[in-house]
Amino acid sequence: MIEIEKLYKSFDGIAVLKDINATFENGKTNLIIGQSGSGKTVLMKCIVGLLIPEKGELLYDTRNFLSMAKTEKKALRREMGMIFQSAALFDSMSVLDNVMFPLNMFSNDTLRDRTQRARFCLDRVNLTEAADKFPGEISGGMQKRVAIARAIALNPQYLFCDEPNSGLDPKTSLLIDELIQDITREYNMTTIINTHDMNSVLGIGEKIIYIYEGSKEWEGTKDDIFTSTNKRLNNFIFASDLLRKVKDVELQNLEG
Repeated sequence: MIEIEKLYKSFDGIAVLKDINATFENGKTNLIIGQSGSGKTVLMKCIVGLLIPEKGELLYDTRNFLSMAKTEKKALRREMGMIFQSAALFDSMSVLDNVMFPLNMFSNDTLRDRTQRARFCLDRVNLTEAADKFPGEISGGMQKRVAIARAIALNPQYLFCDEPNSGLDPKTSLLIDELIQDITREYNMTTIINTHDMNSVLGIGEKIIYIYEGSKEWEGTKDDIFTSTNKRLNNFIFASDLLRKVKDVELQNLEG
């Protein structure tokens, strides 16, 4: 579990995050959503330690990340997995070597054990046959699955996903969402996903936090969205005619 208490972050005297309080639960897909410039990316960077907030607490299972020494933060980062928006694979490395990269960096296991672990992770994302290929030889969706395999190689307790569906077609995006959700439940990880994909929100949003102009405007589940009276949230989620029709149908089903 990750808990945020009274978190503030500013740049050049301009507040970007204001009094953020949130809890991200184990075994669930926790989503951070909001318009461009709302502060959701800054919030994610604060959580993983890429930015340091001016005030507040950031607790990893009761451990305050912000008060840790460098050695403690380094140890905690080994418990984190990260899926970047662009997949961020090394083009000069094979798929297998990409997955092995964090194992070679942080694991003291033998080469044989590291290789077995990497192959196990590739099998978990159904990419065993791509082990010897290079990133440029596989599709964008397959690259994201390699990124997921790499992210879970060290068996992390915390998984962070920055726009994991960026650049993917709807069908592939659905597969990536389902894979992330399945792995989250299987390993009981605390997964936080930064996204603007409404299909992800309505598909796997087990815990959703909506950020508006640097403040937490709303929180709930994907089911709560359909009955929410928050105008800003509704304008953001149901901006398209199609999604408004989906909401109308869902409300009719609830009333029936």
